[in-house]
Amino acid sequence: MNWQEIPAALLDSFRDGMVIPAHPLALDQHRRLDPRRQKALTRYYIDAGAGGIAVGVHTTQFAIREVGLYRPVLELAAETAAARSGRPLLKVAGAVGRTAQALEETRLARALGYHAVLLGLAALKGASEDELVEHCAAIAREMPVVGFYLQTAVGGMPLSESFWERFARIENVIGIKVAPFNRYATLDVVKGIAAAQALRRVALYTGNDDHIVLDLILPFRTEAGEARFSGGLLGHWCVWTRAAVELLAKCKAARRAPAVAKELLALDSAVTDSNAAFFDAANDFHGVIAGCHEVLRRQGLLAGRWCIDPHEDLSPGQAEAIDRVYRLYPELNDDAFVAANLERWLAD
Repeated sequence: MNWQEIPAALLDSFRDGMVIPAHPLALDQHRRLDPRRQKALTRYYIDAGAGGIAVGVHTTQFAIREVGLYRPVLELAAETAAARSGRPLLKVAGAVGRTAQALEETRLARALGYHAVLLGLAALKGASEDELVEHCAAIAREMPVVGFYLQTAVGGMPLSESFWERFARIENVIGIKVAPFNRYATLDVVKGIAAAQALRRVALYTGNDDHIVLDLILPFRTEAGEARFSGGLLGHWCVWTRAAVELLAKCKAARRAPAVAKELLALDSAVTDSNAAFFDAANDFHGVIAGCHEVLRRQGLLAGRWCIDPHEDLSPGQAEAIDRVYRLYPELNDDAFVAANLERWLAD
């Protein structure tokens, strides 16, 4: 599958910028898949105005592969999106592991009607740059690829400007999720795409959950012209998604304005503060999945915050941190929107 096979209007929307939540996993109290709530989450993201969904990624929990849930979860999301959405929705599937595994997951995603894979490289730690590029090229021969610069705190590895230039030269690459949580490393990606003369073809998507708003409004000056982040593919946006859609619209408007309003700039620290609570930054992100689950549990979308690993839960003080950001930034949540639609989303 080539990127030119993606419907033109959908690809244009991706390049212009969309909200793409990283889809969580809904489990019951026995830590088994809860299909009803899994479908409700997908319905929530669609009705909230997300332009796409990313399934089988970090927020879905990489361990779904070990417990036989990778295919069922991808199937549920694709089927729910097909039945629910009256508009095009970009479907991105996570693909990880060494080349054989990543190819298998990519071929499954293609068969299920996904448009692209978000390619994780953590399993290739220690590989040479040549080996990494060949791995990426092998996946791109199967279907369009979105690169993934994962932060080192949760298993990623440093990737050079040279790597990103070579990666961006792969013809079937359509975007890069930039999530190193590091401004120098973020600039390496931007410079690499610019050096590859790929600024128009390869869309930048922020995964820097600690810097969302400024990523979305500030330009980057490069030798090849101005570069900008188009949108976000974010674990953070799996919660309070309706507000995230509104935030992206404000950021897009700010790009066209002669000056950025200080109120919008102030949102950067508010969103980052909220993310610190959800992602458990104080404890090296131990409670990142459980924190997102807790917000969705409070809203009624999930029955509990259970993770595949029974030892994975909120850190001490994390629930209180979530309480605090709810109090401080009521404009950032979408509780009223969820409450108004929850019964409908949960209906089979």
